[in-house]
Amino acid sequence: MSDLLPLPDGEAPAIPGKHDDEIERLFGAGGPLGPAVGGFRPRKSQTEMAKAIAAAIDSQQTLIAEAGTGTGKTFAYLVPALLWGGKTIISTGTKNLQDQLFLRDIPTVRAALQAPVSVALLKGRGNYLCHYHLERTLQNGRMTSREDVGYLREISRFLKMTSTGDKAELARVPETAPVWNLVTSTRENCVGAECQYYQDCFVMKARREAQQADVVVVNHHLFFADVALKDTGVAELLPSANTIVFDEAHQLPDTATLFFGDTFSTSQVLELCRDVLAEGLAHARDGADWGKTVSVVEKAARDLRLTFPQDVVRLSLPQIAPSSDFFPALDTLREQLAGMLAVLEKQAERAETLEQCHVRGHELQQKLDNWKFDPKAKVAPGEEAVYWVEAYTSSLQLHKTPLSIAPIFNSQREGVPRSWIFTSATLAVKNDFKHFSEQMGLTGEVARTWPSPFNYEQQGILYVPQGLPDPNSLGYTDAVLDAALPVIEAAGGRTFLLCTTLRAVKRAAERLRDEFEKRGLKFPLFVQGDRGRTELLDQFRKAGNGVLIGSQSFWEGVDVRGEALSLVIIDKLPFAPPDDPVLAARIEVMERQGMNGFMHHTLPEAIINLKQGAGRLIRDEGDRGVLMLCDPRVISKPYGRRIWQSLPPFKRTREAAEVIAFFQP
Repeated sequence: MSDLLPLPDGEAPAIPGKHDDEIERLFGAGGPLGPAVGGFRPRKSQTEMAKAIAAAIDSQQTLIAEAGTGTGKTFAYLVPALLWGGKTIISTGTKNLQDQLFLRDIPTVRAALQAPVSVALLKGRGNYLCHYHLERTLQNGRMTSREDVGYLREISRFLKMTSTGDKAELARVPETAPVWNLVTSTRENCVGAECQYYQDCFVMKARREAQQADVVVVNHHLFFADVALKDTGVAELLPSANTIVFDEAHQLPDTATLFFGDTFSTSQVLELCRDVLAEGLAHARDGADWGKTVSVVEKAARDLRLTFPQDVVRLSLPQIAPSSDFFPALDTLREQLAGMLAVLEKQAERAETLEQCHVRGHELQQKLDNWKFDPKAKVAPGEEAVYWVEAYTSSLQLHKTPLSIAPIFNSQREGVPRSWIFTSATLAVKNDFKHFSEQMGLTGEVARTWPSPFNYEQQGILYVPQGLPDPNSLGYTDAVLDAALPVIEAAGGRTFLLCTTLRAVKRAAERLRDEFEKRGLKFPLFVQGDRGRTELLDQFRKAGNGVLIGSQSFWEGVDVRGEALSLVIIDKLPFAPPDDPVLAARIEVMERQGMNGFMHHTLPEAIINLKQGAGRLIRDEGDRGVLMLCDPRVISKPYGRRIWQSLPPFKRTREAAEVIAFFQP
């Protein structure tokens, strides 16, 4: 039987659902899924999870469903959703997973079930080529590099062949190439129904298809951007949706926080200036000295960034010294932006595009005006926010972030009754869902977990080395590498080294390059940042004896089955950086309410993150490997026990010899 948790508010376990027999047949040994999926085997936990989801869909209820690695959660929600879900929105963690669902998983299940459902893929507008902006860029010819010119040629060719305009289809131009910003639209610079290409617009086409489809695949960023901005086409879909499925639901609190807040960025100002100059010269050359109008605003935006000399900064507003140059520079930007808006107001009627620039400028001005914190002002419960600054190499962002997204998300879920399914391999801390459900405002909803079908005790070892120093001490990364090298050698490469900071990634790459050469080890080294994530993973899989060093983006959503990955090393427990202004404010509120911020928030967050990292190791019933967790606090601190108990039940050891013997043929 599935591992049923104590249900919230003393609810009784789910009674048998009306689709149970049908689900037993579909997921059973002679069912239709077997022939459709290579290597498909009936799994009790998958069947039970599918039953629970079908029951939640039937009764228009909410279900929080944690499924251990290898349960097959994608099929467990797809089968009931395609058969009984009505109009369904499936939201997943990344665009890569979105493509995988749309191109591979849904077609497989749909064919196996012979379900007559139509499916559409919807991404944010920045993923679709824009006819208008491409034409404008070709005319302006303002290309900065030879590479961009080549990319632009590829994009022009792509326009003639594509039916979707989705940039993911054009592999020859990297997704991160700056030229994409010039040939896609943003909410602010889209000309809308006035555009001469409106009938052919790829964004509008994708939205029309989504409107008509039975199943629409989106990603979390898109879902929440829409709830906040009403710009991504999801707003039109939500009212008619019967079922909403969030896959990789553990990412929702962070994603929702991002969008329910407000951000003003100096790069938005510089983009506006670029467009004002182009449109002013094109449509109202005699109306103003456009070069001068724009350059004072650009200078003010750059000066604001320069008030923080460091490369990367995260500070809450109260942490910025009152004597800082930041405050006068902010006032200057306000004044100069207002000056440019006054010019635009006079010229706006001369062209639709100038009117648009005026509207964008006004929205930016509004954000800037809202970004002020009065500690004496009374704030309604649920509306508390953190004001903070984040500086990157070339831009400065001013954020206003809600302290809790629960009230906002709850108001989104009110109204039309429908089923909400939240699923992931990591939602609970030692079988307790409280941390996730409180963040999302889902207290009192049914939460269930289904264990992984893997035999962790037979398939792997959890190894915590002895004698490591305190993780905050100076030479910590080198001490980790000293302990790791003999194990990497015994494993024959085939290693993921997951670090909690980019600094550790850099140090580990330098040191391992050096050590491999010294010891004559022919393990290819793959380092995050050297190439795109997908390319690094492909090369790692092909190599068969590689060592990949990565930080946060490799802790989750990465699937390497078989022998290519047999050792996962985690350098430290992934606690959020203590200088995170939003985290600090949340903890302060908890402590005021008499709770322990570390035990209630910081620790559960780190455990969920750690479970994701640990989940990279065993991806299949035939996989074997070692999870090497280097942080001595797992043993030395009282909270270490909670961490142990949340990880898969591997055999455990502190002896290096036992680990090295595990890798011997």
